[in-house]
Amino acid sequence: MTMQELNKVKQIHTNFKQSIWLDFIDRQIMRSGKLQQLIDEDGIRGVTSNPAIFEQAINSSADYDADILEYAKADSDPEHIFFRLAISDIQQAADLFAPVYNEEVSGADGYVSLEVSPLLALDESRTIEQARELWKKVDRENVMIKIPGTLSGLPAIRTAISEGINVNVTLLFGLERYEAVANAYIDGLEDRLSAGLDISRIASVASFFLSRIDLLVDPLLDDKDLGEMKGEAAIAAAKAAYALYIRVFSGERWDKLALAGAKPQRLLWASTGNKNPAYRDTRYLEELIGPDTVNTAPLATIDAFRDHGTAGATLDKGTEQALYLLESLARSGINMEEVAEQLEKEGIQKFEAPYQKLLQAISTKIHQ
Repeated sequence: MTMQELNKVKQIHTNFKQSIWLDFIDRQIMRSGKLQQLIDEDGIRGVTSNPAIFEQAINSSADYDADILEYAKADSDPEHIFFRLAISDIQQAADLFAPVYNEEVSGADGYVSLEVSPLLALDESRTIEQARELWKKVDRENVMIKIPGTLSGLPAIRTAISEGINVNVTLLFGLERYEAVANAYIDGLEDRLSAGLDISRIASVASFFLSRIDLLVDPLLDDKDLGEMKGEAAIAAAKAAYALYIRVFSGERWDKLALAGAKPQRLLWASTGNKNPAYRDTRYLEELIGPDTVNTAPLATIDAFRDHGTAGATLDKGTEQALYLLESLARSGINMEEVAEQLEKEGIQKFEAPYQKLLQAISTKIHQ
């Protein structure tokens, strides 16, 4: 089979060693065989979930109603019911991806992510407490617990890694915080290694959110008559993050951990569904394809790429131009760290709102 004949989505991993994960989960996609089809035909290698995805799944179908009513007989707390539902789905998905996880390079992929409550985003102690609880209840080697990369989340990430919990760090928008997250991961590995514990089976990704960056920065560029730079900030930030990744996961400090079997914390491109119709709908996949990274995309974006995407090695191209563009933004008065702070606050709110809506929906289904 030639490269042209190979499924376009599958080309990304087969030819360029980037893993494509699906940013979606519900019971229908698993029961219908659609998720297995995505694994077999598109080479999908993992799944991410978040409160908004579960809210959509539970609130827009009757698939969960019987379980909600059954669980409510023993405990009617909507949050407790939600996590029972979510854990069941995550376990089922993790089992579907077990063959991917158990491939020749064991643990390279096949992960399914479950997020701690977004209401805990700024609470370090309760975040780590819930991460431990979810890790234990899901009871699958190929699960990742999502912890937000807030300042409060950093020590929780370090603790979770030191305890052998796989972590998907979410809500990253800026380079400064990304570097802090990468170092929290390394700190956690060092803590674990110094305790005489195995670090070879721990995996982590750092989820760098993209489309929301352009959504915020583009109007600022219009205000400054810099329209020619629109749509470039997120890709530039991602390329700069990749350059940071290469630097952080090399050198003497990292080499010591690598000798003990540690795997780098891969960068994961998130929020890759294009939110601006003026841009190509596959751009956040096409422009960031590179080895040992992950792109988690919604189903519509995967379908679009299968139809008309172009797979090629793009991530390590144009790094100097990307850094120059970020410098140009700074010179024009656009502070990307301030942008990242604003997006983090908005991101927490964007997850809190559907989570509250989800809990309300469960409560309504119990009492209707």
